[in-house]
Amino acid sequence: MLERIQRIADHLKTITNGFVPETGIILGTGLSGLGNEIKVEHSVPYGAIPEFPVSTVQGHPGRLLFGTLGGKPVVAMQGRFHFYEGWTMGEVVLPVRVMKYLGIKRLFVSNASGGVNPEMEVGDLMILDDHINLFPNPLIGPNIDELGTRFPDMSEPYDHALIARAKAIAAQHGIKVLTGTYVGLTGPTLETPAEYRYVRNIGGDAVGMSTVPEVIAARHMGLPCFAMSVITDLGVPGRIEKTTHEIVQQVAMKAEPSLTLIMRELVATC
Repeated sequence: MLERIQRIADHLKTITNGFVPETGIILGTGLSGLGNEIKVEHSVPYGAIPEFPVSTVQGHPGRLLFGTLGGKPVVAMQGRFHFYEGWTMGEVVLPVRVMKYLGIKRLFVSNASGGVNPEMEVGDLMILDDHINLFPNPLIGPNIDELGTRFPDMSEPYDHALIARAKAIAAQHGIKVLTGTYVGLTGPTLETPAEYRYVRNIGGDAVGMSTVPEVIAARHMGLPCFAMSVITDLGVPGRIEKTTHEIVQQVAMKAEPSLTLIMRELVATC
């Protein structure tokens, strides 16, 4: 795996003329518009990258963008890989490991999720300050010592300083943000009422099908992480409605300008 990571990183360095990003960004469902804020120097479709997976989910364009955001060099994934697509956990987190070998010093992640906190409304933004992993752990198997320790510490999965800066940016612009715990489930089914109750009972504020594996891999490699969720539907008793992937995309796109502003200004402070 390490040799594969290095080969992909070397290929990308070659075709981007040695571009060195400082921040890696993963754009979730319906949130690919942040790519429009990036001054793109190189756009690379996943299918054009040897040994790289290809995203299959609607709302995930499937390309790497190299350029500047807030005046800082970044690499952004327009579309991620999910465990429910049939990828192994190693494939799901491969891009994060490649971005580390490209030079990133931190990872920013966005996602669309269901809210289980009764104080939430559809369209709210939630900054992740913790998570609960209900996926198979992406670090299961032989440890790659060159990436990180066998037993990585997870006492601060999401960087406290980045969270504080993001809250200050949101307050400055009058953007409502919540802070909470994200629970990662495999999907692809949306949750049953009983599963929503379970997620809430174990301490979750929002639930989704991504983010946690990538953050685990990033923390394994010592990368500080920041993540935000758009609450696209509710799993609160008495307020649960049938939803579809299309509805999730529509809600995420409406909330995207506020999320984009916070992400852009946060990157600029790094």
